[in-house]
Amino acid sequence: MCGRASLTKTEKELEERFKATFYTEEIERYRPLPSFNIAPTHFHPILSQTLPTQFQYMKWGLIPSWAKDEKIGSKLINARVETLLEKPMFKTALQSRRCLVPIDGFYEWKMISAKEKKPFRICLHDQSIYSLAGFYDIWKNTKGENIYSFSIITLGSNEMMKSLHDRMPAILDKEVERHWLDPELTIADAIEMIQPYESNLMMAYPVSTEVNHVKSNHSGLIKEINTENTLF
Repeated sequence: MCGRASLTKTEKELEERFKATFYTEEIERYRPLPSFNIAPTHFHPILSQTLPTQFQYMKWGLIPSWAKDEKIGSKLINARVETLLEKPMFKTALQSRRCLVPIDGFYEWKMISAKEKKPFRICLHDQSIYSLAGFYDIWKNTKGENIYSFSIITLGSNEMMKSLHDRMPAILDKEVERHWLDPELTIADAIEMIQPYESNLMMAYPVSTEVNHVKSNHSGLIKEINTENTLF
């Protein structure tokens, strides 16, 4: 669930939205924005508990600090809220390494027939930025470099999403984003914050199958291809 996303805004727009700043050297190194096709293993700007007013680029796909190989990250792009407390590495991260994952859309594929899936983009009606609840870890590679990586929390779908998939990413209300990063927030309260987002604020519409190709990244990917199939 939620294996592809978009953030079509600029670094400046992100700074204004979250009252946070970027490191100039990281912008020069990554320059990922705007991005219309964010995929696992891509680096993405994140706000963390330890640096809530400074964007950090982290790799999508959690690589635990104890991992022997970074390839494990491709299996840990999402984490189910129902089982977070059952896995020690998730429980620890939920306590002290929470993060906000800013996006303005994500993609989901709907089965049209036994052999065909159609991609849909899910966003807010006003196309604005919103935050997903996540957590991160720091892994050291063989060169001694720290690799920051994150995972997105998922939960059961709201009414709007149910026709596409039975799960969705955990979207946080703008008013509680900073609370999510509060180091004093308990694990119980953090889990309580994970609730289905209001359906009436969201929309989904079909997009080109070109989004299936991870190397494709242009504004045409977010254009609606058939207005008759827009979901409300």
